[in-house]
Amino acid sequence: MRILRALIFALAQGLATPLYALLMILSAPFGVRGPRYFAGAWSRLMLGLAHWICGIRHELSGWEHLPAGPFVLIAKHQSAWETIFFPAFLPPHVFVLKQEILSIPFFGWGMRLLEPIAIDREQRREAFQQVLSQGRERLSRGLIVIIFPEGTRVPYGYRGRYAPGGGLLAAQAGVPVVPLAHDAGRLWKRGVLGKYPGTIHLALGPILSTEGRDGLEVNREAEAWIEAELERWSHQPARPWRRKSGTRSLPQ
Repeated sequence: MRILRALIFALAQGLATPLYALLMILSAPFGVRGPRYFAGAWSRLMLGLAHWICGIRHELSGWEHLPAGPFVLIAKHQSAWETIFFPAFLPPHVFVLKQEILSIPFFGWGMRLLEPIAIDREQRREAFQQVLSQGRERLSRGLIVIIFPEGTRVPYGYRGRYAPGGGLLAAQAGVPVVPLAHDAGRLWKRGVLGKYPGTIHLALGPILSTEGRDGLEVNREAEAWIEAELERWSHQPARPWRRKSGTRSLPQ
């Protein structure tokens, strides 16, 4: 039954995504507000379908920690679910993402209209400078910048190396950092069939001021809060994940 539900969801997603991508494209000449509206509508539809078809719900705490102005959101990237969640509920924002995503038919075409910071991960120095320069520009316009500091999708229960770009960007721009912990990868795994019923937990952490502080210190504080929250939920520490080899460091 679970597999059948996952297939039904995939079919519904495949039918809806081109339609909403087309609406985003058609609304683009009138400014970015149109594409953002339809991106949010698509995300809310996907979350609703995931709830009713696959039994995937979510619980969010800490919403009171959401600042009124621009900030840098630092979160783990465990699955596609969190990239669907953010447009559904957050104020206007941009993702830092790998540029290959923009070439995905329909999804990537729509994402291109949302002013993401699209980087080439193989060119690390240039990508870092791009995040800082374009990130400051987006923040100056009142947008939230979402950064996945591990730089790639890391499975639930594992922990990659946190890059310092989020904290450094926030410190340079003079905006706060908000950490976000979630366990979406526990229920929304890779592949069409990787969806399991249950409740995804999300928690927004405390607002971390960057005023008079080192961005590296702020980034480490965000990392510590996120990993501590995940350990509290799972009752075990995360295992290390090696990005280059794609292999998991198993416990001895």
